[in-house]
Amino acid sequence: MDVKSVSSLLAFSLLAACAHAPSPLAPASAPESGAAPVAAAAAPSAEPSPHAAGSINYLDPESSEHHSQSPINIVSSRAVPGKHSVAFHYQTSKEHIQNLGHTVKVTYDVGSSVDFDGKSYDLAQFHFHTPSEHLLDGVTYPMEMHLVHQEHDHPERLLVIGVLFKEGLPNSLLGTLLPSVPAHEGEKADLATTLDASSLFQPGEGYFHYDGSLTTPPYSEVVTWLVLDQVHDAGADQIEALNRIEGNNARHIQAQHARMVDHAK
Repeated sequence: MDVKSVSSLLAFSLLAACAHAPSPLAPASAPESGAAPVAAAAAPSAEPSPHAAGSINYLDPESSEHHSQSPINIVSSRAVPGKHSVAFHYQTSKEHIQNLGHTVKVTYDVGSSVDFDGKSYDLAQFHFHTPSEHLLDGVTYPMEMHLVHQEHDHPERLLVIGVLFKEGLPNSLLGTLLPSVPAHEGEKADLATTLDASSLFQPGEGYFHYDGSLTTPPYSEVVTWLVLDQVHDAGADQIEALNRIEGNNARHIQAQHARMVDHAK
């Protein structure tokens, strides 16, 4: 997860239109095995990104003196059954887009939130990693999206929803967003065009839950992670467009240590 984007969150920055009724995540099928998870060493772009870091083995955990670091390799067969109370209260948002060079960040209008296990978390922003940071059963996917939420009463604590993407059909949210991304690092655009983050969620979708950290410095262990268990589609050109901006910006996986990963349906 991007800390240049999240550093402002830890300084208590928050994140209306047509509200969506609360809807819990429902049961999910196993992750799709269709087109295009990528090899861990491969970039999704057909041509090298200017940020490309060469051959990278994301399967080897980095060593760390801390024991609750992210991302991790989620092994679905080892996840224990989980049961959580979760409901979404998402609204549409105008586009507030920043090209940060290392990622594309979209700040979300105030008013959207998630209730999780009795706590309310405000949706602040979302951003992207190419390739994915989390691995699912040892597979690195070409892209991961992070929806960053701040706990309403303790904004220094975060809930982040991770969405994995494979090459497939074009994604409608990306189709709306990408034409508006500023061309140059450091630029931003505030447009009247609206986005709907709830369009990302699919019927019958569950998630893997664990406690972890930010994935860039300072790696603060303040994050409740929900990684959706269905791998979503995005067009190859959409993934490539983001990779050309941000390059290979995924942190290596970290050791799980004694942490439990549960799978909620």
